[in-house]
Amino acid sequence: MALTPVPKAETDAAADEELVRRALFRDEAAVRAITTRYNRRLFRVARGILRNDAEAEDVVQETYVRAFTGLDMFRGDAAFGTWITRIAMNEALGRLRKQRPTVDWATYGENRTQAQIIEFPASAVSPDPEKTMAQGEIRVVLEKAIDQLPDSFRVVFVARVVEGMTVEETADLFNLKPETVKTRLHRARALLRDALESQLGPALTSTFPFGDRHCAAMTEKIVGLVCR
Repeated sequence: MALTPVPKAETDAAADEELVRRALFRDEAAVRAITTRYNRRLFRVARGILRNDAEAEDVVQETYVRAFTGLDMFRGDAAFGTWITRIAMNEALGRLRKQRPTVDWATYGENRTQAQIIEFPASAVSPDPEKTMAQGEIRVVLEKAIDQLPDSFRVVFVARVVEGMTVEETADLFNLKPETVKTRLHRARALLRDALESQLGPALTSTFPFGDRHCAAMTEKIVGLVCR
């Protein structure tokens, strides 16, 4: 069954249900729109579990293969975004189990049979090299701090704060109560504050430096205005 081509702008704005319907017939524009829409979320979920960029990208690819080859199994019982994210979560958890056979699965919720700040790798370069370097250094410190969070706190933090999912979406994804999501997020934030203060505290005393040259220049400027 052939589908009438749809302008890219309309495809990008289409609801998931329409994109899924078209993707069932291997409509290229619909497949592109779905992957563009969910690339970052799937990567972040997988990265939050595995704490490894390369592994997370592999999970994203495998998730799409499984999702598109089994798209006819999507019944709409949950939102498509939740369905495909669960696939990524299961794939990442399966890989984690191979690495850590004694992992406590309870920390990830009970939903095993269904299908986490981590930016999706991008090639965009800021026009300001110094700003880019500073942002990169801060991001590295933050990512390390997030990686050190307990598993159950980390995945909730990534879903809620990094990916911007609602409490309800996060609860549904990890099969948790909304109150549990809120509690884990609160504890994750507290742990992050402590970790960042420990790492960055000594550097804060030298933040916003006003070095000798600037200090001398300012002194001369004020003397000139006040004393002459």
